[in-house]
Amino acid sequence: MAKPTDTLEWNYSPSLESTNHIRLKQQYGLFINNEWVAPSSKKYFSSTNPATEEVLAEIAWANEADVDNAVKAARKAYETVWSKLSGAERGKYIYRIARMMQERAREFAVIESMDCGKPIRESRDVDVPLACNHFFYYAGWADKLAYAMPHKKPEALGVAGQIIPWNFPLLMAAWKIAPALAAGNTVVLKPAETTSLTALKLAEIIKDSGLPPGVVNIVTGHGDTGAAIVNHPDIDKIAFTGSTNVGKIIQRAIAGTNKKSTLELGGKSANIIFDDAPIDQAVEGIVNGIFFNQGHVCCAGSRLFVQENVADLVIKKLKARMESLYVGNPLDKNTDIGAINSKEQLETIEKYIRLGKEEGAAIYQSACEIPSKGYFCRPTLFTEVSQSHRITQEEIFGPVLTIQTFRTIDEVIQKANNTPFGLAAGVWTDKGSRIFNLTTKLKAGVVWANTYNKFDPTSPFGGYKESGFGREGGLHGLGAYLK
Repeated sequence: MAKPTDTLEWNYSPSLESTNHIRLKQQYGLFINNEWVAPSSKKYFSSTNPATEEVLAEIAWANEADVDNAVKAARKAYETVWSKLSGAERGKYIYRIARMMQERAREFAVIESMDCGKPIRESRDVDVPLACNHFFYYAGWADKLAYAMPHKKPEALGVAGQIIPWNFPLLMAAWKIAPALAAGNTVVLKPAETTSLTALKLAEIIKDSGLPPGVVNIVTGHGDTGAAIVNHPDIDKIAFTGSTNVGKIIQRAIAGTNKKSTLELGGKSANIIFDDAPIDQAVEGIVNGIFFNQGHVCCAGSRLFVQENVADLVIKKLKARMESLYVGNPLDKNTDIGAINSKEQLETIEKYIRLGKEEGAAIYQSACEIPSKGYFCRPTLFTEVSQSHRITQEEIFGPVLTIQTFRTIDEVIQKANNTPFGLAAGVWTDKGSRIFNLTTKLKAGVVWANTYNKFDPTSPFGGYKESGFGREGGLHGLGAYLK
């Protein structure tokens, strides 16, 4: 590490994670019935590293015929093999997948950062361990379904169609696949088109684990591939994580059918700081909630509410902390903020930043340098905003924070709930009674107290209103895959 300059800034020497140990194919087919098959469309699309704009691999583009083949494989596996196995036997397979993921954790973390753009510290320390833990957790429940659902006769739904987003590619795959398998279902999974690689690497582990053919099938593609899964008549359950607009389309598509569904959609979550909060801890929680993940989290704390008498202090400390954030190569262990996942998403973020300026909000961006190549955005905050500003109402999905002040508890509850979304919230205060009071009044599926963005396999996650319905994680997530 270099010596500090006269301005007390530190220059870090690069600390790059090696890529020598990872293995990527130039071209990936579809994973159907434990075999790699070419798409019947003969179409492929590129998966690109958002930090370098280099093509990592060519990915198969599945059409309706490919999805039909995957569903048929899943149905056959369900009826002939998977539904016949005891819960204990299913649990052994799920546990084995978790152990094999652990053994290849470093490879998964590097590929995730290369394909998704998130810092290697987040992939290595959060995403991959949590993904493994979800498989471990649900492996333990596989032979205890009757205990999990007392006084009931839990049965699997059948074939689950699952569609996941690009912000947590491996973790979302684990959230979907692990409880489905534990409950006795078979799976057809579609990863996001920009981040398919860790799901395809997971397919390699699934094959190597000895999981019976057809139990898990992974089909890659764009929106039309996801639509083929949603509209397939032989799928019993749709599990979707993604945008509210697509969630509404799915809900309309399955209306009148017997398909079950869980939808985890967008968010515009409130982070609330009271004057008795541990300010330095709260500032770090704000940074963790919106900047460390590039804002690529549906539950990102993108709306900050600060009690008026400490607002100046919080904003001053927050700006100082923003200046210390390092934006750059996701594979550099010094990096705090990696690359935006795609050019299209960066353009969306930049559009909202321009809109915030046009609406009259005061903008502050850190003075950090950003790479000349790749898709990067400086951490940004807006003050002098109101409830009517679009940047406070609409999901940006980027490192953009809006700040408003409040005086009373009733005022901040009203402001925090004044949004179409209801996914998450954070409360920072020294008073436990105030925390419990707010948790009963905030319309959010998850309320964190004196922390933010903490996840655990045992804890359910999901939202209210336009943030969707149903829960993933914990027993709630298991119940979503059972009759």
